[in-house]
Amino acid sequence: MIRDDALAALPVRSALPALTDALDGSGAAVLVAPPGTGKTTLAPLVLAGLVGGGPARRILVAEPRRIAARAAARRMAWLLGEKPGESVGFTVRGERVVGRHTRVEVVTTGVLLQRLQRDQELPGVDAVVLDECHERHLDADTAAAFLWDVTQTLRPDLRLVAASATTDAEGWARLLGGAPVVEAAGITHPVETVWAPPARPVRPPHGMRVDPALLAHVASVVRRALAERPGDVLCFLPGVGEIARVAGQLGELPDVDVLQVHGRAPSAVQDAVLSPGARRRVVLATSVAESSLTVPGVRVVVDSGLAREPRVDHARGLSGLATVRASRAAGRQRAGRAGREAPGAVYRCWAEAEDGRLPAFPAPEIKVADLTAFALQAACWGDPDASGLALLDAPPAGAMAAAREVLTAVGAVDPAGHATGRGARLSRLGVHPRLGRALLDTDPAGAEAVALLSEEVPREYGDDLATALRRARRGGDAYAARWRAEVRRLRGLAGTAERADGSSAGAAVPPSPDGLDAVVGRVAALAFPERVARLEGGSYLMASGTRAELAEGSALRGAPWIVVAVADRPGGKGHARVRLGAAVPRDVAREAARALLSEGEEVRWADGEVVARRVERLGAVELAVRPLAEPEPELVRAALLDGLRREGLGLLRWSEAATALRRRLAFLRARRGGPWPDVSDEALYARADEWLEPELSRARRRADLGRIDAGQALGRLLPWASGEAARLDELAPERITVPSGSSIRIDYTDPERPVLAVKLQEMFGLGETPAVAGVPLLVHLLSPAGRPAAVTADLASFWRDGYRGVRAELRGRYPKHPWPEDPATAEPTRHTKARLNRS
Repeated sequence: MIRDDALAALPVRSALPALTDALDGSGAAVLVAPPGTGKTTLAPLVLAGLVGGGPARRILVAEPRRIAARAAARRMAWLLGEKPGESVGFTVRGERVVGRHTRVEVVTTGVLLQRLQRDQELPGVDAVVLDECHERHLDADTAAAFLWDVTQTLRPDLRLVAASATTDAEGWARLLGGAPVVEAAGITHPVETVWAPPARPVRPPHGMRVDPALLAHVASVVRRALAERPGDVLCFLPGVGEIARVAGQLGELPDVDVLQVHGRAPSAVQDAVLSPGARRRVVLATSVAESSLTVPGVRVVVDSGLAREPRVDHARGLSGLATVRASRAAGRQRAGRAGREAPGAVYRCWAEAEDGRLPAFPAPEIKVADLTAFALQAACWGDPDASGLALLDAPPAGAMAAAREVLTAVGAVDPAGHATGRGARLSRLGVHPRLGRALLDTDPAGAEAVALLSEEVPREYGDDLATALRRARRGGDAYAARWRAEVRRLRGLAGTAERADGSSAGAAVPPSPDGLDAVVGRVAALAFPERVARLEGGSYLMASGTRAELAEGSALRGAPWIVVAVADRPGGKGHARVRLGAAVPRDVAREAARALLSEGEEVRWADGEVVARRVERLGAVELAVRPLAEPEPELVRAALLDGLRREGLGLLRWSEAATALRRRLAFLRARRGGPWPDVSDEALYARADEWLEPELSRARRRADLGRIDAGQALGRLLPWASGEAARLDELAPERITVPSGSSIRIDYTDPERPVLAVKLQEMFGLGETPAVAGVPLLVHLLSPAGRPAAVTADLASFWRDGYRGVRAELRGRYPKHPWPEDPATAEPTRHTKARLNRS
């Protein structure tokens, strides 16, 4: 029996006539409705004609998460007074509850993509509702682009609804050809904000790590909320591990049930959360409860302020989830959960001053995630670079290039980027193309390991894949149950899929316990060939060039070779940390990563010398090394140039004259520009061919560089062709003759103002400051002992105004030297008064 009272209470009902009119008019619409208004449950029932008396249609509803797909189907079935599988059913990976008379089917976006790839027309489907579009999951963005393509080419009759829990719908409306936006008002109650920052600073999240002090604080805020407010408490945390730790810290609460809601939670727990409880409840949830699920009875929200988003480090070849600060938009969604049924409160575990510094919206997944699976979807759709897809955000070029490299390596695309037959098979497996490659290239026994790698493994299973697999076999938890279902699904696919060599996969035979480690290692190596790693000096060097470390007490510690399946990078460390891996024999590592195998001559600068060797490599890992007696001269020359860049031009022989010449040239370059050469390090490296040859070509080692006369080599850069080189001594003389007759060296260290350091008495009688290339010298006037007495760029001014003070200070100290009253007319001298008298 249809529950009319419950249907009538859903606020979205008033907006549904406008939605059906919009679809009848343009074939597409954007439905904007706050969480809890019924957009996920009532709208599909009305569109299907199951409620409201409209024509009978078959509706697909796509949800971003499995838990949300199951919950939506169960809620719709309840509203109709039925069980799932009758008028309303659902399909998620590994589970299908659909009957002959099903008119509304809720699927995950991943399932929808696979159906579109199998048959783009979606025969029998009248409308598709893409729910929670505002979350910007990659699969949802991709499905929207494919569906729009279908409506424009094959199925103009297919209706398309983009449903969002926010009012930021203009982008989706533009994407769907100017589709109408239909808004439904929600019933909201006031929500009081309580700022509850930790008393002491906590470390910001990094990678997957969350400061335990923050989790302890969140638990204390939950207790505070229970004491201060009525109703159930919904607490948002970034992931499963944090939920478990906060639950442990809460312990047994009197007359309160603590429930943990996430994708791994047993279905019984998920059902309990979605129904009112007999006692007060604390619901610890990931962001799945922001908009995808409605939890009744909640009056208080405790927000940790954290979320988990996909990230990829292309430089290290690592991808996975990262803990980040939740956006302000997510904060509003979370807070709204407290005001669904009555006035409520949100306790935010950060300071009010921090709130304005949070990102406005979560990052679209297409901007930050590994795009390998997306690139394969696009290639199979016939648009390898995704340039023709209707996407809100274009995929980053670098991420797409990295994805194509992976797809090429596993044989999924051809050189032009188009999907191969193997690529089409990989796209239908419902796992990452890396794992699909491992499934197709191993016997069906590998399905167990692939299933294990296709979903985040519980932390308590450890970091050794073989051990984790044994635990999954024995386990009675929700993860183990899902794992077993996925193994059955993958074995069915592997049993019918064409093998890479053209044969068919054999019967599914579980590996014996003795062969388990070998199977797991092979699967991991095939999936992540660039992450096979050899033990070197206490850490592991991956073929990709990234170093990784094992945790203390790891079961993998000491293995000569491992495969790193999952890793992150702890804060402040350059090395990755292995979270999940497998020991693997050397020959398996070599075979799995054979595309990275190379052998050749390597001549490089290392440890201050030219090193020449023949090296066999597996990516960055050296397998075998032999000295090279007669390396190619060009390779040696390149290594020597690299040494000069690394250690500097000081490797050459720089005499005093050579250093002086370089400074003189730098002065002329600064003063006159061309044709005088640039003699900076960068310029000299760039013109090595011009000034260091032929000496550089004859050099073979570091000592040979030290024999190259830098001054003679620099002479090759002088502007000989123009004739200006002959003016070097005129424009920038090495020395200058002062009034005493002495030839004094000019210091060109500062190219803006050369320095002449000369004893004061030797400059008597000179009224004008000497200059070079039109630049007055900075004259350092020295005492008879050679110590600085005065500095001037205007001798006439100094004789007139400054000399008197210097004379008063020095004549008593140096009485044997002349100190005339009028230095401007006095005779210059290098000698004392006694010697002057004798002469």
